This record gives sequence, C-alpha cells and structure tokens, in this order.
Amino acid sequence: MNLSQHTRQAWGIPVMAVSGGIIVANLYYNQPILHHIAASLQAPDSSIGRMSMTAQMGYGLGMLLLVPLGDMLHRKRLIVTICLLLCATLLLTAAARNTTAILFLSFFTGLFSTPAQIILPMAAALGRENRGKTVGKVYSGILCGMLGSRVLSGLITSWLGWQYVFLFSAVLVCCAIVLLALFLPEIPPRFRGSYGGLLKSTLGLIKEYPVLRQSALLGAFTFGAFCSFWTTVTFHLSGAPFHYSTAQIGLFGIIAIGGALVAPVFGKAADKGNVFRGLYLSVGMMAASIMLLKMFPYSTTLLIAGIFFLDIGVQATQITNFTRIYALNEHAHSRLNTVYMTTYFIGAAIGTGFGLLSWKMGGWNMATWQMLLWSLIALTIVAVSQRRSATAGMLHKA
Repeated sequence: MNLSQHTRQAWGIPVMAVSGGIIVANLYYNQPILHHIAASLQAPDSSIGRMSMTAQMGYGLGMLLLVPLGDMLHRKRLIVTICLLLCATLLLTAAARNTTAILFLSFFTGLFSTPAQIILPMAAALGRENRGKTVGKVYSGILCGMLGSRVLSGLITSWLGWQYVFLFSAVLVCCAIVLLALFLPEIPPRFRGSYGGLLKSTLGLIKEYPVLRQSALLGAFTFGAFCSFWTTVTFHLSGAPFHYSTAQIGLFGIIAIGGALVAPVFGKAADKGNVFRGLYLSVGMMAASIMLLKMFPYSTTLLIAGIFFLDIGVQATQITNFTRIYALNEHAHSRLNTVYMTTYFIGAAIGTGFGLLSWKMGGWNMATWQMLLWSLIALTIVAVSQRRSATAGMLHKA
C-alpha cells in the first residue's frame, strides 16, 4: 500500500500518540487484577504481586539497553520488531498457567514495552519549530495509555477473565504494528559507532549537558510526587469517610486523563521560548493542588479538582522538559531520552517508597506533607536552573 507524503505527515503524529499509548499500557494492565490472577492460578497474592515489579525491571533494562539503539539502528524497523516480540509475549502470557511463567513473561512484557520511548524522541526529530507541541501530543497519548489501562483491564477481567486482557492487548499491539509500518517516517540513523560506544556516549551526555541533568532531576521529583499521590490516595479513598470500592477508585484515573489532554498547551509555550515561565506555572500548579488536597482532605469535589490540576502540572512539566532536552543534540534524541527517563523512573520508585512510609507514619496528612516537600524542591530546581541558564547566557555573550 503506497501512501502519499502528505498522508504520512498528516497521520504520523496521531499514529505515534495512539501506538505509544497502546504499547506502554502493557506495563500497567496487571496492577488492578493481580488478585484475580492469583486466585485463578491458586497462588498467593504476594507471589503474583511481583508481576508489577518484574515488568518495571524489564522496562528499566530496556530503557538502558534498547532505547539508545534508536540512534544507531533504523528506528522504524527497530520499533516494529520489538512490537512483534511484545505481541508474542502477550499471547504467551494469556496462555500461562503457573506463577513462574507469569513472572518470566512479565519481565519480557516490560522489556518489549520500550518502543514508546523510541517513538517519543522520533516525534521530536520531525521538526524544530513545533517540537513542544508535537512532543506534547505524543506524550499525552502515552500518558492516556498509562492511566486508562487500569480502568480497561478491570472491566475486561470482570466481564471475561484476566486472560482476555492480554489477548485484547495483543490485538491492539498488532493493529499498532500495521499503523506504524504504514505511517512512521523513514529517519536514517546518525550514530556510526559500535553498540559499546553507543552506551558509553549515553553516559557521556550526562556530563556534557547541564540542562539534561537539571531536567532529569526536575522530572524525578515531579513524577516521584505524582506516584506518591497515586499510591497513597488509594488508601485514603478506601478508608473513612469515603469507603470507595476498587472500581470506584479506579475511575479517578479518568480525571487524570482529562489533565493529560490539557498539558500539551504548555508544549506550545515552550516552542515560543517561555520555558521557565511555563515551568514555574506547571510546578506551582502542582504545589497548589497538593496544598488543596491537604487543606480539604474529605471533599470529593475538591479532590477531583486537585487531581485534575495536579496532573496538568506534572505532565506539563514533563513536556517542557522533553522540549528542552531534545533541543540539545539532534543526533542523540534516543540517548537523551534514556538518561531522562531512567532518572524519571528512579524518582518514581523513590517517591512511591516515601509515600508508603509517610502513610504508615501519619496517614494522609503526612503523605501530603511529603508530596508538598517534593514539589517545593522541584520549584527550587527550576529557580536554580533559571539562574544558571542566565549566567551561562551572560558568559556566552561575553
């Protein structure tokens, strides 16, 4: 099937956004249905509970070892090949009948879900003028996949059984493969060295670019606070005075999806050069939302408003960060993304741990204090980054 250049350009970004969401959702499908899987396999909840951990381990390894290949190999072929492996893994997961197989396949599900992080820098390479807007659209698609996966897996499991979640996802991934093969642009690789040299150069970027270090640290603290919130709010909503069911709590993810769709507006602002103004606004919105959640812990209406604006703040910060780092080196987008996203997920893990510890020590009050602290640290990082950027600009002029 031959498609015109205009058709490829018109559909390329929407296809990247939808496909990225379909792929990354596979990291999160298991979270709401772990108990159902354990009951089906007659295994302890604690054993099946390691599915999420092994999937994240696989994803982390893929971030380090597979994503940098986007600068070395033909990206389109690399993405399609890994997606085919993901599809096969999902089909095997649906057929698995013991804990060992489930955990083994969960690791490879995470490993082969990394094409979403190759697609994102690929979108950034399509044009400089509207980079923030383009990255914002694709990242919103990825985020909708992350947030919507939990709702979808719960519904499918309640209707048909947990195996159909993975069968359904395999079908979606197959559809994504067809779309990607048709509409992804042909971008030749720029890195000419060896694989070892590729990985070494990835680490070299950390030392070379202060903006990368600043953005990665900012991303770690904002996403850490975000993950801390979603970990502890489940306990908050399941207790008095709410006593919400698991299904009701899962529906709050829809609010976050709404926030994700608004966040690309900040990408447009970054394109116009209003980087630090946008960061102050987005991180400030995040801090204000957490303060609102702290002051009115039992108001459902204000909880919904807080979740909406918290999500806008966090995701807008990430989009602005992506816009900044992708402008550093046009030939190293995948490697820049590897450094940023690895730090990002380290922040997520630490934030989740501190959230659980805060909840154990002082419930929702202590948890929101911890999130507020992280958001204030994030604001400090923005201020320091702005000052250093201004200093660097003055030295450059001199």
